[in-house]
Amino acid sequence: MAVSWRSWLANEGVKHLCLLIWLSLNVLFFWKTFLLYNQGPEYHYLHQMLGLGLCLSRASASVLNLNCSLILLPMCRTLLAYLRGSQKVPSRRTRRLLDKSRTFHITCGVTICIFSGVHVAAHLVNALNFSVNYNDEFVELNAARYRNEDPRKLLFTTVPGLTGVCMVLVLFLMITASTYAIRVSNYDIFWYTHNLFFVFYMLLMLHVSGGLLKYQTNLDTHPPGCVYLNGSRYRHIHLSEYLSEQFRESFPGGFSKPDELTRNTFVKICMEEPRFQANFPQTWLWISGPLCLYCAERLYRCIRSNKPVTIISVISHPSDVMEIRMVKENFKARPGQYIILHCPSVSALENHPFTLTMCPTETKATFGVHLKIVGDWTERFRDLLLPPSSQDSEILPFIQSRNYPKLYIDGPFGSPFEESLNYEVSLCVAGGIGVTPFASILNTLLDDWKPYKLRRLYFIWVCRDIQSFRWFADLLCVLHNKFWQENRPDYVNIQLYLSQTDGIQIIGEKYQALNSRLFIGRPRWKLLFDEIAKCNRGKSISDLRIFISRSPELLFVNLSPLPCLLHKFLLLGPPRIPLSPQLRDITNLHENSWCFLLWTQFNF
Repeated sequence: MAVSWRSWLANEGVKHLCLLIWLSLNVLFFWKTFLLYNQGPEYHYLHQMLGLGLCLSRASASVLNLNCSLILLPMCRTLLAYLRGSQKVPSRRTRRLLDKSRTFHITCGVTICIFSGVHVAAHLVNALNFSVNYNDEFVELNAARYRNEDPRKLLFTTVPGLTGVCMVLVLFLMITASTYAIRVSNYDIFWYTHNLFFVFYMLLMLHVSGGLLKYQTNLDTHPPGCVYLNGSRYRHIHLSEYLSEQFRESFPGGFSKPDELTRNTFVKICMEEPRFQANFPQTWLWISGPLCLYCAERLYRCIRSNKPVTIISVISHPSDVMEIRMVKENFKARPGQYIILHCPSVSALENHPFTLTMCPTETKATFGVHLKIVGDWTERFRDLLLPPSSQDSEILPFIQSRNYPKLYIDGPFGSPFEESLNYEVSLCVAGGIGVTPFASILNTLLDDWKPYKLRRLYFIWVCRDIQSFRWFADLLCVLHNKFWQENRPDYVNIQLYLSQTDGIQIIGEKYQALNSRLFIGRPRWKLLFDEIAKCNRGKSISDLRIFISRSPELLFVNLSPLPCLLHKFLLLGPPRIPLSPQLRDITNLHENSWCFLLWTQFNF
């Protein structure tokens, strides 16, 4: 249990510390702002008019300011790729926080949704109170023009009200289109609605410039609660007669000894009426920095990707998979990174990320990606690259005259898989098209494996269709023969699993090296880990990381016993987080020099 706790603390400690700091900041800003508007003397008269709605609206606004500024930082992909690859963050555990950028983005988004609801509800109450509690004495403090004015006029005729309504509509569209069901069924809706965040931030800039909520500026000459008598000086005086009249008005029966009631009673008289001024819009201070950083990064990416790539070849693979090989001047990438493809002939605004399956090296400038044809965008893209008569051919000859559409790329961008070559032993499990990150690793090892720390790679690939293995069959065979010729047959351990079949099948006659490593059924995890433990006896545990995304092929693989087997194999005690059938990121454990990577990726 002590080992398990140290392992959890080493891997999860930094992440949970950052989460605790983020939560503390949200609580601090909420509570500090709530107390300011509830007890602050400058908001005394405004609080008398609006009550609790004022405190809740401003406290939730401070939380929204914080999260609206932080939510943009995880989307600065170029900055994250620079920090990950340039070793500016030397600690591997600290760099692991970059892998949680998408999770942090979602967390800030959910927080914005929750406190936006609080903010809207509080301002609806404020609009009602502005109308009901109209103050005839302090006219400039009122947002309403007269008592009992229709609160709906405040929502649709003022700049803060109208922009607030529009922001709620934009936020609702972004929230609903960000759900998993919408993203899977129609990615275009998610893409277009998510880019409405530019509109959201423009409306936010206008929303805070209305100046409906005002604070008192002359606290020295008009303390809150003092009595203003026109022409009198600011002083403390004895007003027994004045108080007696007030008591008689409140109690018609009168008092026999008013002097006894008003003896030693003082009121504060001020010489001028209170003056009010609109708050300075602090939201600009919060979001201007991150928004400028994000815009600068987008501008840099636009300039970097404005030159189209040169398509070398287009290959049609079985099971609706297409490979594109291309070159671009001064393009550099590391194994495990991904790029974003943009084809204006398919869509003027829409683009999609794809993992690099071939990275440029010092000897060759060619790089490539594999695309699974699963949506409207990929279908239209395939129709432009491959003529209908040639879609079933193996490769489109380069000598054939072909007018390819213009294709632009943005990237490369970093991913957690970049760390896989920095360990002595790696176990990689992929399902279907989720093998694409491993393909770049295998291509890199094929060029030269000696510069890397990796000395043994366990590669497990699960597919439903026997033809899917042909995507990278040639690469696996060449890599297998290379290490056999170099007398390193144990460097790469390849295991292929066919999860659905009507009988014994083979990949192909020319792939004998792979046919001998083809298994029918699902991986038997206990035997697998027993074999790994036997072959790597004496090595210490360095890093255990499991990354599972929603790859359809892995849905047919029984992974439920995997956490128990891992902890039993590593002697770390029972698992703290069970592996759900939803196939998600589970746990990170850390000690010294062993690496376990389970990574799958589903490309749109």
